Amino acid sequence: MKPAVIQMVSQDDIPANLQRARALLEQAAADGARLAVLPENFAAMGRRDAAAIGRAEALGQGPILPWLKNTARDLRLWIVAGTLPLPPADAPQAKARACSLLVDDHGEQVARYDKLHLFDVDVADNRGRYRESDDYAHGAKVVVADTPVGKLGLTVCYDLRFPELYSALREAGAELISAPAAFTAVTGAAHWEVLIRARAIETQCYVLAAAQGGVHPGERETHGHAAIVDPWGRILAERSKGEAVLLADRDPEQQASIRARMPVASHRRFFPQDAMRPAYTSE
Repeated sequence: MKPAVIQMVSQDDIPANLQRARALLEQAAADGARLAVLPENFAAMGRRDAAAIGRAEALGQGPILPWLKNTARDLRLWIVAGTLPLPPADAPQAKARACSLLVDDHGEQVARYDKLHLFDVDVADNRGRYRESDDYAHGAKVVVADTPVGKLGLTVCYDLRFPELYSALREAGAELISAPAAFTAVTGAAHWEVLIRARAIETQCYVLAAAQGGVHPGERETHGHAAIVDPWGRILAERSKGEAVLLADRDPEQQASIRARMPVASHRRFFPQDAMRPAYTSE
């Protein structure tokens, strides 16, 4: 029942990034992980050709998807492939999505989550302005899938700021939630730990927070602090910067006990779909 999270310092060289990711996943498998989560943009950071990368992968001409399937099969390891740019499966010429794939230990795709919330913000760092929507389209679906370590909900980075998504994942049966990320150094220092612990506490799920942690092309610096958080909000494993492989045991009995002693799911009086309804009426 051991999940792992990976921390990387990815650059703009795809083959080099895949080589480093393979070495880190080999370490996770050797340490007994059944599932490992790679960070956001694990295969490329700082590239401005997301559309071209995505089209090549969708048409079977790119290196990332074959690498992913072969690595999962070779290591007998389930992998959450952070994010990579991919257009919809039925429209290879469409705008890419920031896609998080779940691949099983036979190299078969089990689930696909397209990032719902895109990072269009201004940050007081060297870059200053981030507009993910220039390169990506929004996803539209909440995704939960069965894995050897439990029912896994899929999210990505900026999603952490939207608790209604996490409530929907818990409602759909999630026991663990993956959150591959590339938080900026500025926003990460302010909010990363608070967010990953809050999402774990309110859903009573394990949060598998893979991260980028270092300096990347274009003077972009990421916060790091990859972590595994338990359903009580305790950080079971963490690394501040640089490459890392972090593992922790999932304890289903402890998780069930937490949920039984504090049954917040049955106490809820507001549901995600209620956000579309007015809170007050004039009557």
